[in-house]
Amino acid sequence: LAFCRARVVRVPKGPLIRVVGTEVVIPCSVSDYDGPSEQNFDWEFSRETDFVRIVSTWDSTFTSEEYQKRVGHGDIKLRRSSNDAVELVIRNIQPTDQGTYKCSTPSTDATVQGNYDAEVQVKVISDGLSVSGSKARSSMSLKLSEGDSIKLRCSAITTSPEHTHLHVTWQMKSGSTWRDVLSLTHEGKFQPGPGYEERYRNGDIRLDTGVNDTYRLSVSQASSVDGGAYRCLVSEWVRGADSSWQKIQEKSVEIASVAIQRTDVVISTSNVSVTERDSLDLTCNITTDRSGIFQAEVMWYFSASPDDTLSDAQVLLSVDRDSVVSDSTLISLSHVDRNSYRLLVRDVDVEDSGYYFCQAAVWVPLHNGSWHKVVERTSAPVSVVVTALEPDYEVFLNASKTPKFSDDPTELNCRITNAQDTEANIRFTVSWYYRKRLRSDDVVTEELLATMDADWTLLLGDRSRERTQNGEIIFSKKAVDTFSLRIQWTSESDRGDYFCVISAWSRHRNNSWVKSKDVTSASVSIFWATQDYTLTVEAVKLKPFFVAGHTFEMTCKVSSKNIKTPRYSVLITAEKPLTDQSNPNGTTRIISLNQDSVVRLEDWTDQTRVDGVVLEKVQENEFRYRMYQTQISDAGLYRCVVTAWSPGGGGMWREAVNGLSNPIQIDFQTSGPVFNVSVHSDNPTIYQGELADLLCIVTTEGMALEPDDMSFDVSWFAVRSFALDREPVLLASLDRRGIVMQSRRNGSSDLSLERISPLEFRLRVHGCEDHDFGNHYCVVTPWVRSATGVWQREPDIKAKPIFLSVKMDVLNAFKYPLLIGIGLATVIGLLSCLIGYCSSRWCCKKEVQETRRERRRLMSMEMD
Repeated sequence: LAFCRARVVRVPKGPLIRVVGTEVVIPCSVSDYDGPSEQNFDWEFSRETDFVRIVSTWDSTFTSEEYQKRVGHGDIKLRRSSNDAVELVIRNIQPTDQGTYKCSTPSTDATVQGNYDAEVQVKVISDGLSVSGSKARSSMSLKLSEGDSIKLRCSAITTSPEHTHLHVTWQMKSGSTWRDVLSLTHEGKFQPGPGYEERYRNGDIRLDTGVNDTYRLSVSQASSVDGGAYRCLVSEWVRGADSSWQKIQEKSVEIASVAIQRTDVVISTSNVSVTERDSLDLTCNITTDRSGIFQAEVMWYFSASPDDTLSDAQVLLSVDRDSVVSDSTLISLSHVDRNSYRLLVRDVDVEDSGYYFCQAAVWVPLHNGSWHKVVERTSAPVSVVVTALEPDYEVFLNASKTPKFSDDPTELNCRITNAQDTEANIRFTVSWYYRKRLRSDDVVTEELLATMDADWTLLLGDRSRERTQNGEIIFSKKAVDTFSLRIQWTSESDRGDYFCVISAWSRHRNNSWVKSKDVTSASVSIFWATQDYTLTVEAVKLKPFFVAGHTFEMTCKVSSKNIKTPRYSVLITAEKPLTDQSNPNGTTRIISLNQDSVVRLEDWTDQTRVDGVVLEKVQENEFRYRMYQTQISDAGLYRCVVTAWSPGGGGMWREAVNGLSNPIQIDFQTSGPVFNVSVHSDNPTIYQGELADLLCIVTTEGMALEPDDMSFDVSWFAVRSFALDREPVLLASLDRRGIVMQSRRNGSSDLSLERISPLEFRLRVHGCEDHDFGNHYCVVTPWVRSATGVWQREPDIKAKPIFLSVKMDVLNAFKYPLLIGIGLATVIGLLSCLIGYCSSRWCCKKEVQETRRERRRLMSMEMD
């Protein structure tokens, strides 16, 4: 392709047909050239003779003498459109300009290839196009009403010797520029202008052809935007040699100047303010210059917002073009005169406040007797404010019952006084509020307790909802003008300021209730001075000296201050020495008596002395504790823990304050023997499955006792760890009567506990397993019989633990698996031999037939 590249000069394909007196533009371009990008051009002209030079882009002396004047005046000129293209422009072309025009380009190529000039023929024809409007030369003026029709006409004809087509365009100018309305193109197509497409599709804009080459424009439903100057623009087109359409000339004529009188709809009054129960009077006026027959349709609307559309607004009343009015009880619509319609709303209500506007449509009769709607307008909304008739009244709040202590009742009465202008359509409701007392620099916050709707439905606030549902707070209406708030049991959190708000509600025409006024009462303070509760408890031992086996008795006397009608609950506790193993924490809850005088045993676990402790109420503030047949193990500090209760809401008791008495000590001075306990085992390390023997040995020091005067409770414990960091597990126990008790076990090992001597107790673990390891110890509770024959319990004694280690016997562990393996291998080997023998004997036997050979001796050669 690179070798085929050559210069190409192009001009339009001729002939170019142009009209006398018009401007001719002949383009010329060059491509596929070498050298600089900007190329030069020379134009020449010929009337079937030699070419005459016209103009050049690079040589000012190129123009011949006969064209110098026209070129100098600018009637002929060159207009460069790009570096490689120019246009020859000839103004006011004449028949003498008909001929052949040649465009040449000086060579800038390294080699001469291609064409360096091109020719085109121009044919000049006479002007045969004629465009006219009405018979008068000046355009006519039309004054129309909005909604009328515009009808304009122009005439266009051509006598051109060539086959040409006309393009007719109706244009309108409302400012400084002309806009296309509707066109009939040279190809016979209708083309609406920008903004007229919808009206053209609806048939409101038409372009019709008539006799004598007339073109008529019809515009229906004319509006204010259709006012302006109208002209008829006609252009003449011819098809060129390349089959494309070329516009050869254009003419226009102004037809008419149209003025459209706008039809307005307004409401005579501006913003209106009326009083409730009065009448509202509004007039809708239609402004039009129509003098002929027309009828109007009027529709009144109401909306709560000025921005609402017609679909969102409420239709009040309407009148059609036959003067038929839609029915309404309190609203009327009347036809005052030809262009005025009056809306009257009687007995207005607060709900009638809002925006009112009217919509009017003008209808005119047609020739066939039907009616045609020419225009429809909506007025601007008018604001109407209805002022409510507020009743005049005052509110007074007083406290009929005020609390002096906590849990006392509180009652507040909210009363309506000096009520005036309270008709039967007025209803009163109340709202109760609470304001907590705060420091002067804090913001006071209000909390809603309850409020009533217009139908007296009670709505509870968050602060009072639960207590009201439980009956602790009661809201009531005592009389027509009195509302009551009662707190059954006032607490300290209820202290503060209370006030009420009385709301007046007015009944509207639709029987709905609307709040018209709120009046707030002065606040009432509910407050009482509070002091801290004081509770004093004193414990007294009635018998200063006693010995074991006697009865211990003490009393607790209670005194309180600032507590309303208190009741007391009492708990007896004992602080045992730390050597007591029955309660490692040191404090034991023995027996209690609640505020309703119900006695309960707490942590008293001595089953032999279930009835050995008694707690009773001697007086309202005095309580007595008795413990019968005291034991040495009962030694310790005894106290009374007292709780004061005051009456609460709903018959419940509320805890006020706690008190602790002084301690009363029980100490037994004895000169009996001292017991010691130790644990011993001959073999603490054993193998699994063996027997473990553990001995609990009791030794005595001091006074010697007979074996029959001593008895022991023995309990064995185990801690399954090396460091004693786990809870001990009870294994077995043996009481002083010889009854053995064992705890449940999970393993296969078994336990036995026996007394082998008066002071030795043996624990045996049969068939030890690995989970039997750990620290083992015994706890001994000695019992000693006194001289009076009473058995006294001594404090528990814990022995030092001994660690029992359980090992696994490797030989015994593998003995049985080894014997089983050898036996199974022997059986399998014998079975394999038996299977092989049977297979070879019966299953795989074959008979071999050998060929029989004759046994003959060799013969000598002579014999052969």
